[in-house]
Amino acid sequence: MSFLRRLTFNFLYFRKPPWDSGITPPELFEFIQSHPAGRAIDLGCGTGTNLLTLAKTGWQVTGIDFASRAIQIAKKKLKKQNINAKLLVGDVTNFKVDSQFELALDIGCFHGVEYKADYLTQLDKILAPNGFWLMYGFFKLDANQSGPGLVDSDLNMISTQALILSSRRDGFDKRERPSAWFLFQKK
Repeated sequence: MSFLRRLTFNFLYFRKPPWDSGITPPELFEFIQSHPAGRAIDLGCGTGTNLLTLAKTGWQVTGIDFASRAIQIAKKKLKKQNINAKLLVGDVTNFKVDSQFELALDIGCFHGVEYKADYLTQLDKILAPNGFWLMYGFFKLDANQSGPGLVDSDLNMISTQALILSSRRDGFDKRERPSAWFLFQKK
């Protein structure tokens, strides 16, 4: 990951980045209501909004983000609510943790990762057997355009992993880009 990209993301967290709504999406609440609490990791956790939601419903939570400024904000939010969580500044494609997780949450991280195969390898290491990957991403309108967004080859790459698609809910993001929520379960 480039220094410039990391710097840009950190700078954006001195204001309010457009993706940091501060609102937990209904798809996460639906998951929480239909699955027992366990260990969860938020990949690209930002300022910790969803870590708070998960912890308040009984989950043991870990968050990772490459923007150190986002992690600083998340630590303050969690401390204010007296919630224990493990927070890491790091690269979601290569980090160390001492446990596996029943839930890996990813809201807008995978679609922006440059080395998606490395992300999926890391996901396989940290996801417990029968664990779930709840992922949201938007799609590129043109597979040849640069920048973030999912393309068919990304979905094909996921299908070669030890992951079974449980559900997919298509829609549009705030900027009217096609997007989807995916729930995968590890075989």
